[in-house]
Amino acid sequence: MLENPRSPRVRAVAKLTKRSARTETGLFLLEGPQSVREALTYRPDAIVELFATPHGWEKHADIRAKAADADVEVEYVSEDVLNAMADTVTPQGLVAVVRQTPTSVREIFDGTPRLIAICEEVRDPGNLGTIIRAADAAGADAVVLTGRTVDPYNPKVVRATTGSLFHLPVSVGGELDEVVRRAHDAGMQILAADVKGDDLLAARADGVLGEPTAWLFGNEARGLEDEALTRADRVLRLPIFGRAESLNLATAASVCLYESAFAQRAAPAG
Repeated sequence: MLENPRSPRVRAVAKLTKRSARTETGLFLLEGPQSVREALTYRPDAIVELFATPHGWEKHADIRAKAADADVEVEYVSEDVLNAMADTVTPQGLVAVVRQTPTSVREIFDGTPRLIAICEEVRDPGNLGTIIRAADAAGADAVVLTGRTVDPYNPKVVRATTGSLFHLPVSVGGELDEVVRRAHDAGMQILAADVKGDDLLAARADGVLGEPTAWLFGNEARGLEDEALTRADRVLRLPIFGRAESLNLATAASVCLYESAFAQRAAPAG
């Protein structure tokens, strides 16, 4: 059992809370049973190390079974060690070190995607994690990160995805122009979500939302720059029926993705 929270090995794991260490090693940190469970289910090959307190390991029979099936060994650690490794105050007895597995932009658009989320300059980790989770729930084919969007392997992003990071491809570091070009080449339209756009209800009425779509979402504070908006085939805004000044980015993105998901599933086959 690892019991020294100041040991070099523990410090190496703890450094993964920093982007520089994640970039250097190609690894990232998973915390808590839900994230570990999803990794064991969908990407057990990416798990490099799995740590647990004896109590945390005993508590989750399903995780023990998945680890055994995937031939992933667990290393016991003390509570102090786990707390030193983790970014959260309460890691709930489980931490894993996992290889980053980003997908290239080319791979994403080589197939026949019907729904994709493009995040341009999204800076808040909670928003990005929630958008990835919403894209997963809406049945999107991928999430593509462009510009200076926050690192998807940031611990706060990973927690906000609640495991969806392992369910669909995520592309990192793309340039918006290239992503838009590849989307168009794949037969997709680009719909930008922005307060300066047309009412989304009009797009719903004319059937635009049922087409293969890459939704473009911008920065929380500034929205999309004018230059980015010119890359879109159409700019749409969500109507505000109550007194709210605006919608949170992740909430708006979730609505847009689901609008497309509903319309695409209602469209005649073929």
